[in-house]
Amino acid sequence: MSGTMAFGRLAGVRIAIHWSWPIVFVLITWTLASGVFPSQNPGLSHASYIVMAVAAALLFFGSLLLHELGHALQARREHVEIEGITLWLFGGVAKFTGDLPSAAAELRIAVAGPLVTLGLGLAFVVFAALAALPDAVDGVAAWLGYVNLTLLVFNMLPALPLDGGRVLRSLLWMRKHDLSEATVAAGAVARVLAYLLIGGGVALFVFQGAFSGAWFAFIGWFLLQASEAEVRWVEAKHGLEGVRVRDLMTRAPVTVPEHLTLGQFVDDIVWRSRHTTYPVIEDGRPVGLLPFRSVAQVPRERWNRQTVGECMVPLELVPVLREEEPAVDALLALRQGRGNRGLVVEGGSLVGILSVTDIARALELRRLRGWARGAHSH
Repeated sequence: MSGTMAFGRLAGVRIAIHWSWPIVFVLITWTLASGVFPSQNPGLSHASYIVMAVAAALLFFGSLLLHELGHALQARREHVEIEGITLWLFGGVAKFTGDLPSAAAELRIAVAGPLVTLGLGLAFVVFAALAALPDAVDGVAAWLGYVNLTLLVFNMLPALPLDGGRVLRSLLWMRKHDLSEATVAAGAVARVLAYLLIGGGVALFVFQGAFSGAWFAFIGWFLLQASEAEVRWVEAKHGLEGVRVRDLMTRAPVTVPEHLTLGQFVDDIVWRSRHTTYPVIEDGRPVGLLPFRSVAQVPRERWNRQTVGECMVPLELVPVLREEEPAVDALLALRQGRGNRGLVVEGGSLVGILSVTDIARALELRRLRGWARGAHSH
């Protein structure tokens, strides 16, 4: 996930914060201090409500972090590689880089987080109900219990990428013995629930003027996009099985020296070989990528003063791939890089260039061939 900042480690797992998290933290704090706690615990001072809201917001995100940590630690037990946990707009997400070994493993990983949330929710409720607490502390504990249990119910809806959707996919995987088929089926269920949320939300907003309707519609839209992305990713992994970078890359691409001025680049290279992106080399080694759109954004009067090196995307921001690297790993790297292109390097020398378009074209060809074989067999 782009736009994140590393925050530290917990139980050996890297924790990061997305740029959207502070915005949500402020909104939650403001909502609690101005509306929820004054209504729930009347008669306290304004300063008390602010302190309660800040404490509740921090503990809420702490609960989300523990939820994702439950997933991460169970994944570690299943020998699935963990990239880290990111707190963001919709709470938290634990990102895994390794493949799921089995349907049973996914089921155990999927339920680990909700079990943590269930424990936290019950603990906060019992704490608020049975302990003799000051009003402020009781109010925070009661709200945390309510919100954790509410999120648990929502999170267990059978819609990818929610935990309930992953539970459903794991059960379908056990039945079908095929992860791709299980993902497509779980994605179809997710789409139905997403459209119900969108439709219901719009109806609430239009006919009753309830702002919560807009929120339900937004959550439905998010589930729709996320579930479709999950299905596309699993289908891509299946379609690229056995394919390597060397099978898809463009060999011996047209390169540009780093010291060349933009004017020389346009006159000597672009007019002879028009491409959207050019690898940049210096002393025979790759140093970056030059998207042509970056050149077009520079005023023409500066073309003879600005060099390619000043306009290029430096190598440290470009995915560097190997010929024998699986194409699905390359796709993940390209999606996280800039420009959707990567340089294929062996022994420090440039041997090719690969784009997301190259991979998409290969996937489409494989899909058409599979469809043609299926049609021929009938």
